[in-house]
Amino acid sequence: MEGFVLAAGLGTRLRPLTDDRPKALVEVGGMTLLERTIHTLEAAGIEHIVVNIHHFADKMRAFVGSQRWKAKVDISDESGLLLDTGGGLKKAAPLFAGTGNILVHNVDILSEIDLRDVERKHEADGNLVTLCVSSRETKRLLEFDGEGRLVGRAEHGLAFSGISVVSPALFALLPEADHPYPVIDEYIRLSLEGHRIGSYIHPADRWLDVGKPETLELAKRWKLS
Repeated sequence: MEGFVLAAGLGTRLRPLTDDRPKALVEVGGMTLLERTIHTLEAAGIEHIVVNIHHFADKMRAFVGSQRWKAKVDISDESGLLLDTGGGLKKAAPLFAGTGNILVHNVDILSEIDLRDVERKHEADGNLVTLCVSSRETKRLLEFDGEGRLVGRAEHGLAFSGISVVSPALFALLPEADHPYPVIDEYIRLSLEGHRIGSYIHPADRWLDVGKPETLELAKRWKLS
């Protein structure tokens, strides 16, 4: 399994912290969010990771190059055009080997989800994509059928947790990376076309979206290693 870290966002919710740095280089517990995410992927046995960059791209490139990672870390450069989650994933496609699954992880997510177990379920269910989801309050909820397959958006459903496993076959099914687009909309489209977009349900506790000041403060009270 390879890894893709979505780290190109503008980090507007974390201003003024992101006035002089990208969100991925904001620190929590003395370590940047990017370091924490890469270490999480490395701990899951991932040996090749791609990180996309846009906001303060030069600082991101310099930071990635200055660290000694266990994994091989490559850059997918979106400095010319921020491509959103879907376009970003499509642009990064040539950097992957194309033979194994890819763990996609937002840089502003902290969790104790067993990433190896997510891939095991992905394989066992024969999914094209497996979305980590949980029951929690959010304005953007997804509906899944009785077999755990994505149906669409819903008023009452499960919330996407910013972590997923995708099969390399997905890349050929995504639009070209010449414009920004959200990947969830593509997953809904693919599901309606008959592709298996499945779910991995995890407990909502010990999971945090730290892309906003209040949850960033909450994260500091976690026992972070």
